[in-house]
Amino acid sequence: MNITEIIDRLRQLTQVTVQHNWLGTSEEIDINDIRFDNLQSITANEKGYLTWEAGSQVKWLVQKIVIPEQLNGYPLEKLSLRLSLVWWAEIAQIFVNGKLVQEGDLFDCLARVLLNSSAQIGQEFLVCLRLVSPSHDIGALMKSQLIYESDYNAIDPGFIADELAVLFNYLSTFYPENLEFLEETVNNLNWNYVDLADKFNEELIQLRKQLQPFSYLIKQRKFNIVGHAHLDMAWLWTVDETWEVAERTFSSVINLQQEFNSLTFCHTTPVLYEWVEKNRPELFKQIQDSYKAGTWEILGGMWVEPEVNLVSGESLVRQLLYGQKYIQEKFGTITEVAWLPDSFGFCLQLPQIFKQSGINYFVTGKLHWNNTVEFPYGAFWWRSLDGTELLTVMSPPNVEGVMTTHPIPMTNYSVKWEQQTGLQEILWIPGVGDHGGGPTRDMIEVSQRWKQSPFFPQVNFTTAKNYLDKVKHTVENGLKIPVWDDELYLDLHRGCYTTHADQKYYNRRSEDLLYQAELWSCLAAMIESKPMDDEVKSNIEFAWKKVLFNQFHDILPGTSITDVFIQANQDWEEVQIIGNNILKSAFKKITFWILIPSISKLEAKPIIIFNSLNWERSEIVEIDYMDNNYEIYDLEENKLVTQVSHDNKLLFVAENIPSIGYGVFYLVPNDKEREKGEILQQNETVLENEYLKVIINAKTGNIDSIYDKNNQLEILKREGNKLQSFQDKGQYWDAWNIDPNYNSYPLPCPKLISIETLEVGPIQWKVRVIRKMGDSEFTQDYVLQKKSAILQIKTKVDWQEKYVLVKAAFPFNLTAEYSSYEIPFGTIQRSNCPKTPYQKAKWEVPALRWADLTDNSKNYGVSLLNDCKYGYDSQSDRLRLTLLKSPRWPDPTCDIGKQEFTYAIYPHQGSWQEAKTVQKARELNIPLQVVITDNKKNNKGTLPPVFSGLNIPAENLIISALKPAEEEGKDNYILRCYECEGKAATMEIESDLNLKLGQGRNLLEEATNDEQKIQPWKIVTFDLKKE
Repeated sequence: MNITEIIDRLRQLTQVTVQHNWLGTSEEIDINDIRFDNLQSITANEKGYLTWEAGSQVKWLVQKIVIPEQLNGYPLEKLSLRLSLVWWAEIAQIFVNGKLVQEGDLFDCLARVLLNSSAQIGQEFLVCLRLVSPSHDIGALMKSQLIYESDYNAIDPGFIADELAVLFNYLSTFYPENLEFLEETVNNLNWNYVDLADKFNEELIQLRKQLQPFSYLIKQRKFNIVGHAHLDMAWLWTVDETWEVAERTFSSVINLQQEFNSLTFCHTTPVLYEWVEKNRPELFKQIQDSYKAGTWEILGGMWVEPEVNLVSGESLVRQLLYGQKYIQEKFGTITEVAWLPDSFGFCLQLPQIFKQSGINYFVTGKLHWNNTVEFPYGAFWWRSLDGTELLTVMSPPNVEGVMTTHPIPMTNYSVKWEQQTGLQEILWIPGVGDHGGGPTRDMIEVSQRWKQSPFFPQVNFTTAKNYLDKVKHTVENGLKIPVWDDELYLDLHRGCYTTHADQKYYNRRSEDLLYQAELWSCLAAMIESKPMDDEVKSNIEFAWKKVLFNQFHDILPGTSITDVFIQANQDWEEVQIIGNNILKSAFKKITFWILIPSISKLEAKPIIIFNSLNWERSEIVEIDYMDNNYEIYDLEENKLVTQVSHDNKLLFVAENIPSIGYGVFYLVPNDKEREKGEILQQNETVLENEYLKVIINAKTGNIDSIYDKNNQLEILKREGNKLQSFQDKGQYWDAWNIDPNYNSYPLPCPKLISIETLEVGPIQWKVRVIRKMGDSEFTQDYVLQKKSAILQIKTKVDWQEKYVLVKAAFPFNLTAEYSSYEIPFGTIQRSNCPKTPYQKAKWEVPALRWADLTDNSKNYGVSLLNDCKYGYDSQSDRLRLTLLKSPRWPDPTCDIGKQEFTYAIYPHQGSWQEAKTVQKARELNIPLQVVITDNKKNNKGTLPPVFSGLNIPAENLIISALKPAEEEGKDNYILRCYECEGKAATMEIESDLNLKLGQGRNLLEEATNDEQKIQPWKIVTFDLKKE
């Protein structure tokens, strides 16, 4: 016999499937009164699974198990008996002889139930399984097997079979010259003694002795084990349930550690520890003690395990700043290990962000989920745009549903890992996850048994940090590992960029609001020469932590149940209230100190226009103050051109508003009869200013033409802003995925309901188009403004579709080999002429505020801006923005109802860098702020009427935060910015407050040696002081 046949024959002596012996019913049954005549036999499918209907349907499975005298001749008496089960059910209950012995769910989906520790011939067990199918999928019992085992200090045929399988795997892969000896030795086994357990076991012992020389080869390898329990903050359950699950998980680990003192455990997420600290202080003290003992490891460094493609760079900083700060305060030291096992892809600037936050290692296993392209590396240097390299390791895949300590999956992974990386040190993280759980007693005991085997690698409980230190040491001593200088793109969950548009809307609004609230609060404190109020600082941090929580990787991507989003939206609204109150208070304080000149116009009301961005801006603002007819005057008492919008708001161009500053204008009553916005009907719908002429198709509502007047170029190749809809159905991960073949399932074009010209200048032009798509209605306002080369498309949707994907398509008269996209703290280029499978997999990609197509000569390009969308696709002559996606699981109400968003087309000469696309996109998202004060004149003011709190002469440096320093007892401020165009810059500032740069800092605000010469794509942080 060959070695595989011998292994199978040995297993059959102690293991037997009982998958086909179940009787079942869909009716509820009395566990104490089983009526077998009401049960029916069940036929397995082609995979051997027992399945039943989806939709939380109950299935009872019943089986009577009787212990035989022998199995294929091998005596079974006094062996332990376990029932091994694997299911796919949202609820699983296992009853033995009428007693509930174990429960599970979709995530705790595997059991090894001990039926008897010493088998007695003829003993009977009535096993009943109550299983409930998932709401979104059929239910299944995938495996049911009886396993007879010896005491873990002894051997049995099944254990020897696994040892031989492990040995065969290693020898055939790394030492094939020894296979002949292995097979000859195993074939010498005397099967005549099978019916005599002691004698046959002695044969097996002799076999092990003969194979003992191979032990040295196998023991060169080591499994570094650390218990783990991935816990989603919300998903198919609410946050309130998460707190309970965390308590159970952490308590279980502490109890197991008291029995198994070598057990180590790792977990992320400071917000969880904070909840335990406040609500279960005794448990928190036990965790701290375990941490001090070196058996509990805090990983991640981030406040939660967030989505990292759809958030701003500053959000990533705050995740780490607040997360590492909490870990430092409560456990004495920060973590060096970033740990994101389940986030849906990873942006290119993460190595730099992590490194500047005290992180030396990054671990994820999510790329094992790739659908069409296997990620090629297991250990590698991940290089960000600025050149920062971070040692990155792929954690092992979960191939059984639960990460156990079964030797065969461990060995299979170990072999592949060594082939891929050359490393003989292997990380293994057993434990029940997603819904918490952690390592079990059985996992620990099985690992202890295999630690004693001469034919299994060394087994040692350790920490992830210790393991990664060993990998780093091996690399430093000559092991060559590759460099990856691209994003870590997940070839699967592309729908997450779009699903649940409300979460994306709130996230962008909240990030921008807190940036402004914090910035102006700092400036207000500097102006008043006072420390920032502690309550303001506390409220800003509180609001930021609300945002960070909702950036969790199943909330912001839109992949949770309905109740999760009800709670999330309440938190988002609270952030909006807090942020707006702080911002209004800051503006009020600053306004008080402005010396506002008086003008000759009676009843003039000063208007303060605040610019939150670090460059001078000219922009249309609107005044919602139309109880009378008004005019606008500047400081020189020049009357400005105004316009009353169709919805009766007063518009004017606020010119030359200084960088992070303000300008003063005056709102003056006019005795003339109040103007009213007039809606005009025109046969030809044209918008035209000094830059662009735009023609809207009167039959479709699409854009027929965007003509660049200065460059005398037609931008569009065909109709633009074509709303393309597709059926997007049939994906198992409904909310997560987009059907890869969605382009093959186009839906009818929307029908034009109406088109009307709303405004015709002199400073704003607006055409409204209303279209019907299925049962949904799109209202889009095409808006062109004076002094702007940007065509805005302000959109309101009453969305009522199911399983539909909508994109806005723009075909351009140019050819570009690649598209550029904004990512956190940078820009990434992605190919429009994909050649490799990896490039071809990027048919839907994430980005932040903009994407750009610039022709190959870089003479001309077009940017597509947005205020809350994140999904794009591109070709060499086309950009498409994904607007909406309507899955039905796990939230059947997803996106139904009102939606509001804006996107815009920005044609430009030269590259996106030359056109300042980064700045234009930020302007779309952070408009000028208007404050109307009742003060006609303020003689106490010391600030001039035109003021710049902070300016950076280098145009390619973008401020991401002005904030109070975290260090207690100091009134310093922190200024953070990043280089946005891929070219060096000098960090210098100008300020009407006489602000000066101080010590360089990292993202944790620790002192560094950073100089004011800024390298391309670098994130820099400095102290900021008022002289």
